[in-house]
Amino acid sequence: MTDLKTTDLKTDLTSLPHSVHIVGGGLAGSEAAWQIAEAGVPVVLHEMRPVRTTEAHHTDGLAELVCSNSFRSDDAANNAVGLLHAEMRRLGSLVMRAADANQVPAGGALAVDRDGFSAAVSAAIAGHPLIEVAREEVPGIPLADWSNVIIATGPLTSAPLAEAIRTLTGQDSLAFFDAIAPIVHRDSIDMEKAWFQSRYDKVGPGGNGADYINCPLTREQYDAFIDALIDGEKVDFKDWETNTPYFDGCLPIEVMAERGRETLRYGPMKPVGLTDPRNPTVKPYAIIQLRQDNKLGTLYNLVGFQTKLKHGAQLRIFRTIPGLENAEFARLGGLHRNTFLNSPKLLDDQLRMHADPRLRFAGQITGCEGYVESASVGLIAGLLAAANARGQTLAPPPATTALGALLNHITGGHIETVDAGPRSFQPMNINFGLFPPLANPPTRKADGTRLRGNEKSIAKKQALSARALADLDRWIADRLHLARAA
Repeated sequence: MTDLKTTDLKTDLTSLPHSVHIVGGGLAGSEAAWQIAEAGVPVVLHEMRPVRTTEAHHTDGLAELVCSNSFRSDDAANNAVGLLHAEMRRLGSLVMRAADANQVPAGGALAVDRDGFSAAVSAAIAGHPLIEVAREEVPGIPLADWSNVIIATGPLTSAPLAEAIRTLTGQDSLAFFDAIAPIVHRDSIDMEKAWFQSRYDKVGPGGNGADYINCPLTREQYDAFIDALIDGEKVDFKDWETNTPYFDGCLPIEVMAERGRETLRYGPMKPVGLTDPRNPTVKPYAIIQLRQDNKLGTLYNLVGFQTKLKHGAQLRIFRTIPGLENAEFARLGGLHRNTFLNSPKLLDDQLRMHADPRLRFAGQITGCEGYVESASVGLIAGLLAAANARGQTLAPPPATTALGALLNHITGGHIETVDAGPRSFQPMNINFGLFPPLANPPTRKADGTRLRGNEKSIAKKQALSARALADLDRWIADRLHLARAA
């Protein structure tokens, strides 16, 4: 792009009073820069392209969409990502403004012309008098005289910066291989077929001996399940992932199945130490366990079920598991090259690093998935950094909002230990399972008749959305009051 203001890192960019430095010009970095500048605080946005490219990007435009052109559902009343859209619009999001201006037909989804979208974001950033773009790589932890920094370098953070972050945070605090197990909404599991029990009734830290949901399989069901895994359609590694090896601790379940039909029965599906209370004399041939995934207890993950199966195959195969026939998935499984922090351990609720509080992180590197989620964390990081530049502290959005629920997952909503020891934090899309439960879930329609079947789920989502927008409006009012007091 030739219309962007550029500077060299050798220039004294710190001469701007109370300026915020942002490393990374993707969706999160661009959104953060916009929010900070709109708050009246100078910004220097550092983007290494085109000086140094990545394996995935094809242009030097800001906020380039490297995969899909879809921002997913735009239904704010019934869908969590649509609600996130609505909340971001209420906060003046540049990403949402550019998306709305470059929308292409996609039914109920918000899809965009990717070139027009990136051009709109780039032009807005270039035209803002308080934003300066520096086209050069930041190869290590930012300069000590940068007192207010946001790192938003995404899943393809350059190797030198990634290594510097890893050195600062510890060798086990930055992941480069994203092994994702599917996550199920707790209330969609059929507990007439499944039961709660820990293996051998073991009581671990924070547990009670009944910490897992167990789904039993007969030999016939197990054999059919193995056949389906082997035959299921898989996703190929992307070009930049091909040199990332499988690790024995996170092998895809279909790879384990291919190594021998009984492999899974001696791995994550072993049936030992567990007894079905409804049929205690019959030992299941195999058992699939689900483990609580968030503090609210609304989400459970399939233990050891990271996979490269395509999403359609996952839905079809996993819904053959007894108890999961009607499962609603908050996230499907995956296995890919990624770079993200163990954020609940490393970051506070202001997205600052405990080891160096002048550093904030935003976007996918914090452990969120998806374009909109990445941009939303950039939005929040920008607001927090701008308040800090003005000598204020802005409270994070309430956990009842989509913005707050996602932030809470990143910085503290994840369970960090179970009976087996430390748990690994995994990225997540926004979903209603991250929201605190309603105090009084709806049970009746407007005419007084009782809600039944799917009506309950729809009413619950609509109530969660209504609560979120009302709470966000109150938070915005409090933020405006804080800004006037500056």
